[in-house]
Order: sequence, then structure tokens, then C-alpha cells
Amino acid sequence: MYYLGIDLGGTNIAAGVVDESYRLVAKTSRKTHVPCSDGEICEQLAQAATETLKKAGLTLDDIPYIGIGSPGAVNRDSGVIEYANNLHFKNLPLRKLMEDRLHKKTVLENDANAAAYGEYKAGALRGAKDAVAITIGTGIGSGIIVDGKILAGFNFAGGEMGHMVIREGGRMCTCERAGCWEAYASATGLIRTTREMMEKNRDSALWTLANGKLENVDGRTAFQAMRQGDAAGKAVVDEYISDLACGLVNCINIFQPEILCIGGGVSNEGDPLMIPLKERVAKEIYSKYCSRQTVICRAQLGNDAGIVGAALLGE
Repeated sequence: MYYLGIDLGGTNIAAGVVDESYRLVAKTSRKTHVPCSDGEICEQLAQAATETLKKAGLTLDDIPYIGIGSPGAVNRDSGVIEYANNLHFKNLPLRKLMEDRLHKKTVLENDANAAAYGEYKAGALRGAKDAVAITIGTGIGSGIIVDGKILAGFNFAGGEMGHMVIREGGRMCTCERAGCWEAYASATGLIRTTREMMEKNRDSALWTLANGKLENVDGRTAFQAMRQGDAAGKAVVDEYISDLACGLVNCINIFQPEILCIGGGVSNEGDPLMIPLKERVAKEIYSKYCSRQTVICRAQLGNDAGIVGAALLGE
């Protein structure tokens, strides 16, 4: 048996075919073109599906359904993406559009939930009954597994930990609320903090690493500067770790997961991020004196977690 999963992101549409052992046997990626009409986003996804199946030597007849993970409030029952701020979706009837277009059953889920499910089935969260996966990208995605099931809430908009406020009256978030965790601890937030620090420190190595242009800053710039001994770079990293830890502590205090894994590009920084982050969280969680503690680790499936999870949604 083979399964097809699509991870719909604000930048890319990634699709993959997964076998019965949860191994990814074929994968494709294409740019996401939004904002666009309902029909156009359906066509982008349909092309991703057919291209990926072709790469795997399969057809639509070889899979039982198409699984799709999308940002936003995704109503799995109705197949409607009710709201996705970064993709400009409001009440998008994606399941019906896809089933009309490809004549194949389609299952939808929030992308962070799908990524968490992928890690739960085949990655860092395997074996845990209660777990949380945090994905750091353009925004912050969070997927919560409670007693082996995805926590979605009565309206399928639950678990949006990226939109809890960590700084009241802080930066405006794309969700139209001020001070969200996502506005500070996402890769986008890290880039903004780096640029703000550069404007205050004209002699920082940050400028050299960015070739003298703010628009060249990415999520690695501050960490690179820190490794070169740059004080401004270290200040950015310290502030970022503080903001990231704040949200993680909240997640642990609320859900007390057995395992919490962190994925996304920033997690690739490894020990310079994870060691001080774990130390900070250990000092601040309410449960610090309990005999059992949440294990904090890096996600194992990387950018493929969303594909694998989406592929297994209807299993």
C-alpha cells in the first residue's frame, strides 16, 4: 500500500509518496503562488499530486486517498479551510475542489498537526501517548497529541500555540494580535530581531554576513555572527532563545507532554540553540521538581514530517 501526502506551505507545496513502512519513496516540491483563486490553488495541488505519483511510478488508482496538511483552521469534517492568514484563505472548500478535480477521496488537516502526526507515527514522538511538536518556519506551527490523537478543538482551530501572547502590546502578528509568540520566535521573528539589532550596531559582523544589506538577513545570520564572537549576534541569539523558551514553558505547563520536539530550519543550529534552550526551560517550568520530565529534542523527519503525517491521516 502506498499513501500520498501534500504539505501546503506559504512558500512551497511539497508532496510525497509513503510506503507501508512509513518510508518516503518519492518527493517533489514547487513554489506556492498565493494569493490566488480557489480554483488556482486546487490546480497547484492537483499538479503536485499527479507529478509526485508519476515520479513514484504510480497513478491515483494505486492510493486510497490524498492527505493534505494546510496552515490555518482546517475543518477536517467539512473539508473546508476556514481561515489561513498567511495564505489568504477564508472558507476554502478544498476537499470538494480536490475530489471534483481528481476524483479521489481527500483528507485535510492543519499542517502543524500533520507534522506532529508524522513525528508521532514515524519520528521523534514515536512511542509517546502525549506529545507536542513545534515547527519553526515562516510562522510557528504546533501540533498536540493527546492519548494518541490529534488535539484539534471543537472548531478545529485548537492548538495554535504560535498565537499565544508572550509580550503584551508587542509586535503586530499576521493574525492581527499584538505580541504573539510567532512574532518573536518564528524564523520571521528572528530575522526581524536581527535586522533591528543591525540598525543599532553599524559595526557588527552581522552587516558583513549580510553583505551590507538588511534584506540578505536569514535565520542563520545571528548564529553565524555569534560563532564569530560578535556581541550583537550573541545578543540576538540570547533574546531569541529567551522568547522561544517562554513559549515552550507555556506548552509544557499546559500539556505536560512526554516528549516535545522542535523542527524547522532554526532547529538545525543544533547544540548552540538546544543546550541553552533546554537549560532555560528546565529552570522555568512549573513541574521542575517532578520525578519525570518532558524530553525536549529535535524533530527527526525534518521538512518531511508534514508530508509523512498528511500521507497517513486516513490510515
